[in-house]
Amino acid sequence: MNYFRDNIDKLHGYVPGHQPGPEAIKLNTNENPYPCSPRVLEVIQAADAEDLRKYPQVYWDDFREAAGKALGVAPQRIVCGNGGDEILTILVRCCCDQNRPLAYPVPTYSLYPILAGIQDCPTREIPFTPEGQLPEQLFGIEAGLTILCNPNAPTCRLFPVEQCAELAASLKGVLLIDEAYVDFSDWNCLELLEQFDNVAILRSLSKGYSLAGLRFGFCMTSEKIVEAMCKVKDSYNVDALTQLAATAAMTDQAWKDNHVAKVVAERTRLADELRKLGFVVPESQTNFLLVQVPADVGLLPARTIQEQLQAHNIYIRYFNSPDLTDKLRITVGTPEQNDALIAALTQINAQKA
Repeated sequence: MNYFRDNIDKLHGYVPGHQPGPEAIKLNTNENPYPCSPRVLEVIQAADAEDLRKYPQVYWDDFREAAGKALGVAPQRIVCGNGGDEILTILVRCCCDQNRPLAYPVPTYSLYPILAGIQDCPTREIPFTPEGQLPEQLFGIEAGLTILCNPNAPTCRLFPVEQCAELAASLKGVLLIDEAYVDFSDWNCLELLEQFDNVAILRSLSKGYSLAGLRFGFCMTSEKIVEAMCKVKDSYNVDALTQLAATAAMTDQAWKDNHVAKVVAERTRLADELRKLGFVVPESQTNFLLVQVPADVGLLPARTIQEQLQAHNIYIRYFNSPDLTDKLRITVGTPEQNDALIAALTQINAQKA
């Protein structure tokens, strides 16, 4: 039990053994602070024994139809999974082996190298430029699968569609554009599906749709890649209730859009308040901020701030890696949660002074 708890602590950046209780303000795992669409709860409550007696749809027919209508994508070009993480797992299994590396720019989502290790394939980790731009070495790289998280976690940067197209055109392997946070962004790369057979786009219901607990993600790509992914996936990889709920969420775009707009508005306000306290806060295209703690303005080190916030029952994310040691990732919460964070940070700074 301690092994699993210690790894959960490490994954989410908790002080070891100090995980949040139900009253905590959790701003460390990029969950949407607002509830999911009421339609989701309605279909779950309306489910009956017949829904559970039978195996679920193998190819997620109802969800594919709903998502295809909402996003303008042919249903047969959609693959669904048990969270976006399973979509990543399936693609790594499809595309990578000891002779076909997995490539991605860093820093980025920490699961990518873990999946490469499970698949026993080499990785090509190419650092972003000092300005956070795509590195030239990524273009034309020899890899079975190249992943670009766009907008990127944890740097919040959104790369232009034209640049993503150039990257796709330069690659012989598959380019996966991980758009887990794209609901909070100014644009997306869906149009590239019509231009390139080697492009796949990952979406998640965890962020914009407030369904992190549901564990549902999907991928849109060419029919050739869909066929390969379906050969690799488990037969019934998404359960019946999850498919019902995900389909309901996809039919209520207005609910999602309304709550995304609230997060985006709070993102702007929270960034402004943090800057007033002396933090450096770049513009974000996600539902979180990557905040730099400057060494010359009298603030405590990033790690210390994270630990002291936990004493206030507020949780944010610290990355113990060389390129992120002076930074904190903060999920955008409700106005009340963000106010509590700012008040706690103000108190911590006052105590230091």
